[in-house]
Amino acid sequence: MTSALGKDLVGLEGLTRAQIQLVLDTAEPFKEVSERAIKKVPTLRGQTIVNLFFEASTRTRISFEFAEKRLSADTVNVATSLSSVSKGETLVDTARNLEAMRIDMVVIRHPSSGAARFLAERIKSKVINAGDGTHEHPTQGLLDLLTLRDRFGKLDGLKVCLCGDVLHSRVARSNIFGLRTMGAEVAICGPRSLLPNDVSQLGVTVFDRIEQAIEWADALNVLRLQLERMSAGYIPSLREYNRVFGVTIERLERSPKDLIILHPGPMNRGVEIDSNVADGPHSVILDQVTNGVAVRMAVLYLLAGERPELAEVAKGGGEGR
Repeated sequence: MTSALGKDLVGLEGLTRAQIQLVLDTAEPFKEVSERAIKKVPTLRGQTIVNLFFEASTRTRISFEFAEKRLSADTVNVATSLSSVSKGETLVDTARNLEAMRIDMVVIRHPSSGAARFLAERIKSKVINAGDGTHEHPTQGLLDLLTLRDRFGKLDGLKVCLCGDVLHSRVARSNIFGLRTMGAEVAICGPRSLLPNDVSQLGVTVFDRIEQAIEWADALNVLRLQLERMSAGYIPSLREYNRVFGVTIERLERSPKDLIILHPGPMNRGVEIDSNVADGPHSVILDQVTNGVAVRMAVLYLLAGERPELAEVAKGGGEGR
């Protein structure tokens, strides 16, 4: 059965406004599931989902696990450092062996851009991209959109600036594609050394100073400096980066708007964002974490093929046993 999203979710680029709207609207009743005493519905009972993570991740992996278990799916976590991958087995061989065990979906995180699409084109199981290289992280983009819509009531016409290490950020690309599709205005801000070469083709405004971004935006999505992906020379020092581009409470207090702050995590506190901002009234970072489970539940549900159980979820019924 082909879902409304297609067979797989490998990125937000190419998704229609209606498809993104569908995910956000589907996530709303799933938010309520997480507030119940019994945080479980039988929606994906009998489905087997493999979490195949080739990169370390805490937030994304745990968020997918919560989503899968709250939908009553059977889940298997594959630690690639302990699997045949460490012995030289290819990505496709690994997935085909898993598929031979009659799995339904694979959630994959991989350091190589394009790995999720490569896998999706070679196996029958449905594939969800949990982050591939510097390409995309679609469920993070979707949960950011849901968090913004929750706060502002709309996405159309909203001004959102992605600040920091855009060059290495798969989150930035998913946000840019998703926000522009939904009618938002998008800007990026950071050192020129951390902006992509194809920035002119992304359809975004570019700010060289964080003060300009704060004055323009309704919301800032502050991106982590991905030091593990950098060689020397991208920035003079972490202290200098914070001095010039750090999101500080002093800078926010000069903003003409009561803007909100997002961060996909993990944070480098005192570098791209100060603690009193991350933990302050402008921050919706913990809302992002909560919305992440609901969005991933929605994506899993939609890719599995729409079923009538969602009506029961929305009405408050259907707890799993």
